[in-house]
Amino acid sequence: MAGTLYLVATPIGNLDDMPPRVAKTFEAADFIAAEDTRVTLKLLNHLGLKKPMVSYYEHALHHGDAILARIEAGEDCALCSDAGMPCISDPGAVLVKDALDRGIRVVPVPGASACITALAVSGQDTSRFVFEGFLPVPKKERRARLEALQGEQRTILFYEAPHKLRGTLDDLAAALGEDRSVTLCRELTKLHEEIVKTTLGEAVAYYRANDPRGEYVLVVAGAQPGQSADDAPLTKEDVVAAARALLHSGTPPSAAAKQAAAGTPFSRGEIYKELIADRDGGDARPDNE
Repeated sequence: MAGTLYLVATPIGNLDDMPPRVAKTFEAADFIAAEDTRVTLKLLNHLGLKKPMVSYYEHALHHGDAILARIEAGEDCALCSDAGMPCISDPGAVLVKDALDRGIRVVPVPGASACITALAVSGQDTSRFVFEGFLPVPKKERRARLEALQGEQRTILFYEAPHKLRGTLDDLAAALGEDRSVTLCRELTKLHEEIVKTTLGEAVAYYRANDPRGEYVLVVAGAQPGQSADDAPLTKEDVVAAARALLHSGTPPSAAAKQAAAGTPFSRGEIYKELIADRDGGDARPDNE
């Protein structure tokens, strides 16, 4: 019989947050697929365990077939990232998709998650939110993503590394407005944990004078209904531009139109018409979705 792929959440900083089930799963697994074997080795040493490990990270996705072949042969694998739940802004998502496609049993072993921890403590609206992870690095893709988020009314969560934080804050302030509320969560659960609720403009000014340190989760307030970043009412052109940006990032036309039109005076159908007219040169009608 085939084995099982376990998705094992690890502490995001404080080892006292280790759930007992995590330790038991590591102990029972035949081998561990780790984002960084050196980081996971420290965790195993803390637990007093010794286990064979293989690397599985962004530039080692080719190891996936070998990992899945071992599971199909009957071994149990514990997949983990350096911190938090694997597969969230993490290449483990590829392994899970391939495992499910091959009929392999996948079992989550939940624990700490930086984005949910930050959202809970942010003081922002937690009733509806969208997780964006890391913004794209290429300027064109980054601009398109930010344009698509200008009318987003849900709370928005981003991850960012310290050496990129200043540039990201500059881009967010330019796209969403300097007055937009943001909570910066730094080094969550660690010794130097810091949680600051401010505005994007104030955050830009602060980090011009102070060096960013540690890993960040940015929790940004959503746009007010019917308003864009500059507090002017959204026009149809604004909504179509947001839908085009979603389309260019891979969202299907109908879904792009629906998402962009949400919370605006414009219907999904009329935005969809504009998208299809771009592609077909006119004479397009919305689908029946």
